[in-house]
Amino acid sequence: MAGETPAALPVLADIKLVITDVDGVLTDGGIYYDATGECLKRFHVRDGLGMRLLEENGVRVAVLSGRDSPTLRKRVADLGITLYQFGVKDKHGACRELMAQAGVEVNQTVCIGDDSIDLPAFAACGLSYAVADAPVYVQACASAVLVKEGGKGAFRELADAILVAQGKEHVFGSAEGFSTVMGRVVQ
Repeated sequence: MAGETPAALPVLADIKLVITDVDGVLTDGGIYYDATGECLKRFHVRDGLGMRLLEENGVRVAVLSGRDSPTLRKRVADLGITLYQFGVKDKHGACRELMAQAGVEVNQTVCIGDDSIDLPAFAACGLSYAVADAPVYVQACASAVLVKEGGKGAFRELADAILVAQGKEHVFGSAEGFSTVMGRVVQ
């Protein structure tokens, strides 16, 4: 297609939906089992606050995981996230379904992941971000790579970048701004 200008990548200012993986993004990727066989996970509170800040500022958050567990369901419920799919292997199809549920277009969607299972999600979304400790072949498929590792504030890094791009950094960067949302957010 000589002479045609390739379509520009979407920009964070246009994002209306963030789809996030769980293990290796919202957690450090470790899976812990207690004596009863219950799965335990460690989540970063700043990621949770980032999810709520996005939601309170008109950007939907969807949680997409290849695994399902009571621990994950509890975390998502505690954060008030209503868009999610658990136990999913076809992340491309799941992303399309989540976009339809949110009423957004591909170029208004970004996803964040850490491993090969997330590559179909990268292909389904307008933008994709890999966490800093993702394998190099996953990083190579992403639109960009975050500075933070999974489970160590990577989601919050992306959330803050979106809010800055949309001119809403006051909600996390000042006491006055945060006071406008503090009654509705959790960590």
